[in-house]
Amino acid sequence: MATDSVKWAHAAAGIVLFAHGARDARWAEPFERLANMLRSLRSDPVSLAFLELMEPDLPTAVAQQVANGCGAVTIVPVFFGQGGHIRQDLPVIVDRCRAAHPDVEIRCAPPVGEDDAVIEAIARYCLRQI
Repeated sequence: MATDSVKWAHAAAGIVLFAHGARDARWAEPFERLANMLRSLRSDPVSLAFLELMEPDLPTAVAQQVANGCGAVTIVPVFFGQGGHIRQDLPVIVDRCRAAHPDVEIRCAPPVGEDDAVIEAIARYCLRQI
């Protein structure tokens, strides 16, 4: 039997962009553009998932990636900071995903707003507005 790391090395590695969700469908447009950009840069699956008010939810998006052959899935919270949703809700949902797919490596990245390069890019954007 192959080790997990060997198995994952040969399987697709998906990315799920995880966002809050909103009642207005237009709210998701920047996340869709980000997902499309990532799809143009890689061959493995990229999908969106939402905490509330929009579909799919995170467990559904992870299940879809597993069904499409992903042996590893990285969840990228597209949140600016670490509020209650990231600190409390997300770990519970990720644990549910791991329990539902024990043979799949499911990782969760820090929120994008915690990354210094993201903050620097936003600062450059702000300076361009002057």
